Amino acid sequence: MTSSAASIVWLVVARHVEDAAFTSCAKDAEALAPSHVLRDAIARDGRLAAHLDGLRIAGQAGWKALAEEHGWAGPGELFVGTVLACEAGDEGRFAQVLEAAGEELELARGIGSGLGWIEWAQAEPFARRLVQSEQPLHRRVGVAAFAVHRKDPGTDLGRWIDDTDPLVRARALRAVGELGRVDLLGRVKQKATDTDPACRFWSAWSATLLGDPAAVNVLRAMAESGGPFAERAADLAARKLSAKEAIAWRQALARDPGELRLAIKVAAAHGDPVCVPWLIEQMTGAAAARVAGEALSSITGVDLDYSDLDGSQPEGFESGPNDDPKDENVALDPDEDLPFPSVERVQAWWARERGRFAPGVRHLLGRPTTPDNARLALREGKQRQRAAAALELVLAQPGSVLFEVRERADRQLARL
Repeated sequence: MTSSAASIVWLVVARHVEDAAFTSCAKDAEALAPSHVLRDAIARDGRLAAHLDGLRIAGQAGWKALAEEHGWAGPGELFVGTVLACEAGDEGRFAQVLEAAGEELELARGIGSGLGWIEWAQAEPFARRLVQSEQPLHRRVGVAAFAVHRKDPGTDLGRWIDDTDPLVRARALRAVGELGRVDLLGRVKQKATDTDPACRFWSAWSATLLGDPAAVNVLRAMAESGGPFAERAADLAARKLSAKEAIAWRQALARDPGELRLAIKVAAAHGDPVCVPWLIEQMTGAAAARVAGEALSSITGVDLDYSDLDGSQPEGFESGPNDDPKDENVALDPDEDLPFPSVERVQAWWARERGRFAPGVRHLLGRPTTPDNARLALREGKQRQRAAAALELVLAQPGSVLFEVRERADRQLARL
């Protein structure tokens, strides 16, 4: 092979590394994206699989491009390294990946994502070694691999929820709910007083999925106290409340301007069309407009873009980080991908359509929230709506396994 031909081939291999790493990161970022549906995941995963195929064909050159030339720059590269190493059963290469991650949780997420991508038969030997590691981060990745594949580790799960490290305990407590391990409910409830806030949240989250009515009040308290789990706690708690309780909670939260977003999340999760006029009122404020529009879509099933109910961004509106180095706001805008609703057109639409929605009946995507309709939402909904449908299916049958909407798209299709 001439030097120019070799150079071209090397560029192709390096491009496969770069694109596979980028696409794997996009996969994680889009896991709960408000605008993505299952067919988007199918197309994206197809592109990712093609880049990984190119690296498999490249053999040693593919690994060299990843490990020596491209470097372990981020979780995407560790995803690619995990896939290549574990598919080949190469413990030496997998050790390189672990070493590259060090003690960085964000990098380790790439390893967990890689273990979730490959087949369980390929991932299991590595997952079992990870859960026996002396390094907590490795144990956490191992527990996550079992959970993402929805593989029940048996009695080991009870041991993992007592791990000395909070990262491992929290992931194991979450896995109990995901796997429907009702036999561990008593053990999970004991963690409601854990010193780590993540462990307390996942204890209440899993206990709720397993059918414990008392855990709902724990979630409500967590939602009202703020913090990183507030919205997720409110979302699950609202799904278990009666219509009277949900309305009262939403109204109480809405009296505090700082809790308006949480109140809207409660309305969306509970799904009673009686709150739609209130949601339309919230669309008049720029800060709450988009999340209120998403709540309307979640309840009624209307797509604001497709139905021409979207509007323009309010003049002067800014969100998230900007170019001002003195501005301390560096948080990303959680509603960035959501459209601004046109209040006038939404009001007209609701005046025409409101008769289709019975007040007092919970709705998801325009249909009463029943198991059959939740399964339909898993096929048709956007990612956040699909995640909501998965929760509803477990709440209807405590002890069932939670559908994983972040899983590889071809496996999701097979399960559906």
